[in-house]
Order: sequence, then structure tokens, then C-alpha cells
Amino acid sequence: MSDYKVEIRNLYKIFGPNPKAQVEKVINGVGKPELLEKHGHVLGLSDVNINVPQRRVQVIMGLSGSGKSTLIRHINRLIEPTAGEMIVDGKDVLSMSDTELQQFRRFGASMVFQKFALMPHRTIMENGMYGLKIQGISANEARPRAQKWLDRVGLTGFEDHYPAQLSGGMQQRVGLARALATDAEILLMDEAFSALDPLIRMDMQDVLLDLQEELHKTIIFITHDLDEALRIGDDIAILRDGLVVQQGSPQEIVLNPADDYVRDFIQDINRARVLEVGTVADAKRKGEGREIPHDTRIEGALQILSSAHEELAVVTENGKRIGTATLDEMIKAIARPEGDKKGIESYR
Repeated sequence: MSDYKVEIRNLYKIFGPNPKAQVEKVINGVGKPELLEKHGHVLGLSDVNINVPQRRVQVIMGLSGSGKSTLIRHINRLIEPTAGEMIVDGKDVLSMSDTELQQFRRFGASMVFQKFALMPHRTIMENGMYGLKIQGISANEARPRAQKWLDRVGLTGFEDHYPAQLSGGMQQRVGLARALATDAEILLMDEAFSALDPLIRMDMQDVLLDLQEELHKTIIFITHDLDEALRIGDDIAILRDGLVVQQGSPQEIVLNPADDYVRDFIQDINRARVLEVGTVADAKRKGEGREIPHDTRIEGALQILSSAHEELAVVTENGKRIGTATLDEMIKAIARPEGDKKGIESYR
């Protein structure tokens, strides 16, 4: 069996009166502007290939119009592709019968939406129970299961309130609890935190990361915010005009941007909070110093060395020495790269 929970293969989505006839044009190099101007069709996705490992957080990010929300809606077939495959647990979602697709949506994948998608006329408890009732679970069984997740996301005592009585952050907690209550292995999150204020947004990120450390779901998370992507994602795919322009770990994205578009995306991030001390470790250099695990963020490593009044870190992995890193090397690694930046707004 594949190690990948979700495999997106050669996926195309074209909007217009005759989309299938346009696929060959796109394959032959027709881009988004030309397809619209000359052929009257909109290119949503172009030959997207992404493999999502089990129990990891895959972030898909890009500016508005890049195709990221279109992409996530293909996974549970809220949108039908023009061409390609969407494989989940070895089975093509696109070949599922209506009954199989219904079961997959009920039990296989839960979704958390940007605008919360709560039912205003139902209480918080009733909203939390909704996915379970769709699964056919009785109210007597659904209530304690929903209560468990409402408690976990910090909503104890709000069960009898209505969504309008809650803040935006609390409403999104309800949406997350509702999705988790179904016990689906895949969690689809479409700009789930982007409507929230910055502090509340960070709080929700903490909630998600804490839950993921325990639950190990396969999470596909859509965002336009690179700081959020770097904080949450195990892997990141960056879209532009329906194309995947780069895929990799947060460290790979920051250290080796694929082009100017990605380079401008990362220019203002705090590299110290992304890069790990292992990235600057010299395996050949000798010396003694404070031992620091290789996956420690450089921000934390600098604090450790500063507090210990030392200049050298001995970098370890699983307790074994793999190299050393100096204070100067860490500082150079997190310095913003030189270069003329156009700014990400120029790509809109």
C-alpha cells in the first residue's frame, strides 16, 4: 500500500463552455491569460501533481486566484476536474459511485471552511453533532462525542448558545470540533483561519498543532499567508495561476526558492523561526560546546548559546553528534538574502 494518503495526479480544471477541448491547448503551452483572451475559458488548475503522506500537514498556498481553493474542493469532489486523477487510499475518488462518494464525504474527509459554515438556527451543540447525525449516529451517542470535541477546543459551557452569540474565533472552534467529531482521517481546511484577527488566528494555529500532535490526521490546509504555512505545514506546495511552482518542506522553500515569485514570497519572513540549526551544521569540524538537537529552530539555538555564553553548538540527532554550528553561522543563515525585490504585489 502507498505511503501517501492522497495522490493528486495530472489534475486540470478549466472553466468554460467546452473545457475538455481546451486541455490539449494548455498541455501545449497556452497559459491562463491567453486561454481567457483567445479561447474564452478560465484556467483553474494545470497539471497539478501533489502526493500527501499519511498523518502529515500538507499546506497549499498562493495568492487569490492561484487555484488553491479550487484544488481542495476536488479532493471530496465538490468540484469535478476537467482531467486527471484524485487518489485517496489507493482509490480514485473520481471513479466512485454516488453511494461511495456519499460515504467518503460522511466518513473519509471532513471540511473546515473560511466562513465557518455554521447553521445559525442551531445551538453550538447541535452544530457540533451535525456531522455525526449525517453519519446516522443517534443523538444519544452523538451528544457525548460532540461534547468531547467542544471541550477540547475550549467551548465548555457554550453548548446552548447560538453561533451569532460567539466571536469569530469561537465560531471557528465550533467548525473544527464538528469536523473532528466525525473521526474522519482526512481534514480539509480551506482558509480556515484567514477571517480571524491575528492574535485569534495564532491561537487557532496553536489549537490545531496541539490536536495534530495527538491525533495525527492527514490535513490539507489552504492559506495565502506564508507565515501560517511555514508554522503549520510539514510540506508546502505553492501555486501560481493554477500551476505548482514549488513543493517542499518549509526549510527547502526558504533555503532554495524556485524562482523570483517564491523568492519575493519569503523575503519578509522571520528565517530564525523556520530554519533549523541542523541546516548550518558542519559535519567535519571538531570542537566542544553546548549540545543542541538538529531540529531546534535557530531562534531557539541562539537563545541557548547566548544564555550559556558560548559561541559553538554541538548539533545532535537522536543523541548522536552530527556536527557543529557557530553563532556567526547561525546569524548569517537567518540574514535576509540580498537582491532587488519587486514585491509580491507585482504578481497580482
